[in-house]
Amino acid sequence: MFKKFALKYAPEFVLEWAKQLKKNQRRKELENQKQKGGITKQKLIDDFIKIGIKKNDSVLVHSSLSKIGFVEGGPKTIVDALFDVIGSDGTLLFPTFPAIGRSKTHLEEHPFFDIKNTPSQMGSITEYFRKLEGCKRSFHPTDAVCAIGPLADYYTNSHYGQLTPYNEHSPFRKLCSKNGKILMLGTTLNGACTNLHTLEDAVDFKFPVYDEKVFDIKMIDADGKESMMKTKVHNPDYSAKRNCDALKPMFEKEGVLTNGTVGEAKTMLIDANKMLEVMIKNYKEKGVTMYTPFGS
Repeated sequence: MFKKFALKYAPEFVLEWAKQLKKNQRRKELENQKQKGGITKQKLIDDFIKIGIKKNDSVLVHSSLSKIGFVEGGPKTIVDALFDVIGSDGTLLFPTFPAIGRSKTHLEEHPFFDIKNTPSQMGSITEYFRKLEGCKRSFHPTDAVCAIGPLADYYTNSHYGQLTPYNEHSPFRKLCSKNGKILMLGTTLNGACTNLHTLEDAVDFKFPVYDEKVFDIKMIDADGKESMMKTKVHNPDYSAKRNCDALKPMFEKEGVLTNGTVGEAKTMLIDANKMLEVMIKNYKEKGVTMYTPFGS
């Protein structure tokens, strides 16, 4: 309770100071781990298998490198370990969103998207993955996803031109249709589980979660060709009302979510389609959403 109060009312400079202090402490911990040898690729493979990732899976990964611990070889080792587990018939996906903060602020300051050159701000693992040979990226100004594998083109080829980012043409919704999985690798529902938004585009959603403004964004494709795309973004005022982590007990009860550990990171593996089905059912029957996690 005190932590929530402090986060809500503490001055910005105090929050930034605390955030930097936490980063510095973690940096020291990682340096100590480095001296002891760190986490190996085989350890990661064992942990991925233990939590439930299998051959041929499609896996969307939300990641925090620092939470995993010091990994020998860094992002490359993590991605290689995932590929070893899912095999050549599996498809690996990472979110490669360009915004550091809110999408609305980002588009107001950067009304363009270059599919080849706009970097990912979703962590160092995602940026490493984005630059890999053969990686395909969905052509979307705020919620771009990168993918490698047999289904990479399927997941990424119809995101362009969609007014909202989580509808049936998005990589997130397509992941549900292929019974894909979501790996929360050191991340929380509140901080990173974008697939929660698939509910909003799958039903006649009762809350105004999208901002009224429609942005017209300059898009630059892989060949350098320019076009314009209209898109909506989430309403920052409503985004502040989210309490995604409060949905976790429901997902655990319904068998949507498996808990585990990868390296040092608390990790969740989520059945994407089952999560959407459970969200739709509980929304229609009880009014449960990330904004009203205990029902309406």
